[in-house]
Amino acid sequence: MSDLKQLYQAVLDGDADLARQTLEGLLAAGSRPDALLNEALIPAMDEVGARFERQEYYVPEMLVSARAMQAGMTVLRPLLAASGVKASARAAIGTVQGDLHDIGKNLVIMMLEGAGLEVIDLGVDVPPQRFAEAVRNGAQLVGVSALLTTTMAKIPDVIEALEDAGVRQSAKVIVGGAPLTQAFADKVGADGYAPDASQAVSLAKRLLSLK
Repeated sequence: MSDLKQLYQAVLDGDADLARQTLEGLLAAGSRPDALLNEALIPAMDEVGARFERQEYYVPEMLVSARAMQAGMTVLRPLLAASGVKASARAAIGTVQGDLHDIGKNLVIMMLEGAGLEVIDLGVDVPPQRFAEAVRNGAQLVGVSALLTTTMAKIPDVIEALEDAGVRQSAKVIVGGAPLTQAFADKVGADGYAPDASQAVSLAKRLLSLK
């Protein structure tokens, strides 16, 4: 097995230590950081998403694969920045004000990073104005998470804040979380709804016209 294939497989298997060690070995041997991202890490996370869709992987497998990818990205990120390689797009993801749940949000962030996006983690209990500020700072995609029926009512406030700040047309808004539906997303004026992290990546790529 080639080292590049081993890196790909380590991410699929969720072996963070092997992923990092293999990636460091490839870099030492002269591999370009952007090649490792585009030829191993991103394809591996694409396959993780495909396996989730086929119900061959579940949330625990997605999490360990995403963590293995993150182990590699910890090494690659500063090298990519230093070499001037830009992410395909910038996203800002947060859980709405009043909601402290973050597991789903964190998985979406890891999966989006695995797809080559730069992701700003706004955290939990995020005021609507923070989402608008993220768009003013260049976010082309806003992800809004709500895990409670009481806090999903805060999502329209986020979209209103984007409109009030004059940046609603500058970013696509996707929403997700246990109590949400496509009908709710349509009602509040979001650009899309994703029921899980894998579909959030597919939706983000489609909305941003990314391959």
